Amino acid sequence: MTFPLYGSILESKNLLRSLRHKNYRLFFIGQGISLIGTWMQAVTTGWLVYRLTHSAFLLGMVGFVDKVPIFIFSSLAGVLIDRYQKYRVILVTQVLSMIQAFIYAYLVLSNKIQTWEILVLAAFLGIVNSVDIPARQSFIVEMIEEKENLGNAIALNSTIFNGARLIGPSIGGILVAQVGEGYCFLINAFSFVAVLIALLSMKLNFIEHQPRNTNPWTELKEGVSYAFGFLPTRYILILLSLYGLLAMPYSVLLPAFVKNTLGGGAKTLGFLMAATGAGALLGALYLASRKTIVGLGRWIAVSSSLFAVTLILFSFTTLFWLSLCLMVVVGFGMMVQMASSNTILQTIVDDDKRGRVMSLYVVSVAGMAPFGSLLAGSLANRIGTPLTMRIGGLVCILGSLIFTLKLPEIRQLVYPIYSRMGILKEVSRIQSAVGLATEIEILEKS
Repeated sequence: MTFPLYGSILESKNLLRSLRHKNYRLFFIGQGISLIGTWMQAVTTGWLVYRLTHSAFLLGMVGFVDKVPIFIFSSLAGVLIDRYQKYRVILVTQVLSMIQAFIYAYLVLSNKIQTWEILVLAAFLGIVNSVDIPARQSFIVEMIEEKENLGNAIALNSTIFNGARLIGPSIGGILVAQVGEGYCFLINAFSFVAVLIALLSMKLNFIEHQPRNTNPWTELKEGVSYAFGFLPTRYILILLSLYGLLAMPYSVLLPAFVKNTLGGGAKTLGFLMAATGAGALLGALYLASRKTIVGLGRWIAVSSSLFAVTLILFSFTTLFWLSLCLMVVVGFGMMVQMASSNTILQTIVDDDKRGRVMSLYVVSVAGMAPFGSLLAGSLANRIGTPLTMRIGGLVCILGSLIFTLKLPEIRQLVYPIYSRMGILKEVSRIQSAVGLATEIEILEKS
């Protein structure tokens, strides 16, 4: 496998091709602004909890109540998303998220905030996100007329997410140190105005949804059977779930790691999260610049292993500058794994089941995190934050190795789908000349 990372990223014409679609361009700008506020709130919440409680367990608990609604409700939300217009669903969820941020700002600025209120607000946002995240993921398809640009659009969506991850925590860490947590929540609340304006400015040809009389539980069962009945989607979702449980929760332990291991404060935490965002942004830019989605299965295997190995190395460091460098690599591996998995899933699923499959994707990535956060917080209180990170990383490496062994079987099932869809014209061209087995070998080397 080659690594033409920097040269590929510099091909800006290929990199930004999805922005030719007006609706997606509006979405890109609005989300970019709003997500900066979201990441500011994320880093501020963790610091606020640790400042009030000095408890790694409560850091894990906040992460748990924030994400457990995603695990509980996202699968059912996928049924809702497949039944109704995703555009209107997203409008409602964005307004509710804005209200939550205003409440947070009021409680903190008035010095009334208590730990139980943080838990309630985190749970409320988790319920909103259980609908919002899969809706936004599956909405991308409706904004892109040229389906060959779908992979680019998904990667660019990851780019704005991680560009915000790069900017938001840095701003949040500085503002917390200078003016306190309340103003970070207030800025986040106002940032939702941008995405609401973008959504209201769109002109969409809505996909007509046929009225359904079937039981929602029946539709949910159908979606789960569909997703886990096909080997490629099954192994992708299982690997994502493993990382969601044991690797992703590292972020909720960062405040404790910063204070106890690195001896830093809010600014240090902000810079570490920004470094993660920088690496994730680099990974998303690379994926956006790729001309083909062929080979993404191998990138899932490589990037997931890179994520886990670097997380283990990070747990051993006591130097701030080295921690920053390692967080860049952690962010790169994490983003390439998630975005590559997202792209493959969205490419191979049926349109009428997209909402349900993407809801399972969200459950795998974010829905497992609450259990991981609770587990990580409990272990960190007993054995320390660094050792907790190492154990999670080692188990994830084993999962990546198993996925790697399954790659040949996954390719044999996925590539014919790419060919039939016509997204990868070179697949059909090469297949007609040399056959599928040789085609796979040639494209994997490209």
